[in-house]
Amino acid sequence: MPDKVKSGVNWTRVVVAFFAIPVLFAFLYYLPPMPYFLAFLILVCVIAMSEFYKMYGLRSRLSVSGMVVGGALFYVICSHPGYVFEGIFCGFFALLMLRLFDNRSPEGSMSELGPLGVGILYIAGFLSFQWSLRIASGVEYIFFLYVSVWIADSMAYYIGTYLGKHKLYPSVSPNKTMEGAFGSLLGGAVGAVLMAKVFNIQGLSVAGAALTGMALGFATLLGDLVESMFKRDAGVKDSGSIIPGHGGILDKIDGFLVAGPILYFIVRYF
Repeated sequence: MPDKVKSGVNWTRVVVAFFAIPVLFAFLYYLPPMPYFLAFLILVCVIAMSEFYKMYGLRSRLSVSGMVVGGALFYVICSHPGYVFEGIFCGFFALLMLRLFDNRSPEGSMSELGPLGVGILYIAGFLSFQWSLRIASGVEYIFFLYVSVWIADSMAYYIGTYLGKHKLYPSVSPNKTMEGAFGSLLGGAVGAVLMAKVFNIQGLSVAGAALTGMALGFATLLGDLVESMFKRDAGVKDSGSIIPGHGGILDKIDGFLVAGPILYFIVRYF
């Protein structure tokens, strides 16, 4: 998400969310995961990677190749998990060969291959847990994840904006506050309890849902800080401007990238 700023209500942000969220919820609930949810995740993955590579100024040939490899690996992870290691080898070997022969000079090879590899792992790898969660646990857990993170994100934004006084991590994100961090934990708990009740998730008590939601709120905050670290390193404010009032796709999924795997591990192991 974009860094928090002291300002009034961003009505463009509110209007876009008002129309987009119901459409996304209907898409998730009524359409089968294969191929629709998988295609949706791959599209989000590729756009987010393009924003990440643009942030770091990668040459177009490398960035497009990284997007292709990342999208292909995402598909392999989700649809053919038995071939993940082969896919990783083939994908990264292709990128190494491209860098080796596309630019005969070895100078700058690590500065190009570093963002290329991190973008695939950070975005495609982390995002793939949402597919695993959807297939293993059902669509209710995708709603559980999305609503918990959205409310955590929103409460962090507004509590941080209107009540925030104590800086959280100024070297990474100067505008984020301790009060906003508390809002993220509280919002995650609220969203999780709400979804547990709406979907009547068996075996999950109110206390269990609240604790899980707080974990997701904390993960949302960490995901936000990780993306802020990358943006600050790259010298940009937002990852992109594809969504009016919200920034780029990567700005909107930063919390999900960390919260998705956390929820998957909680559901699977606890």
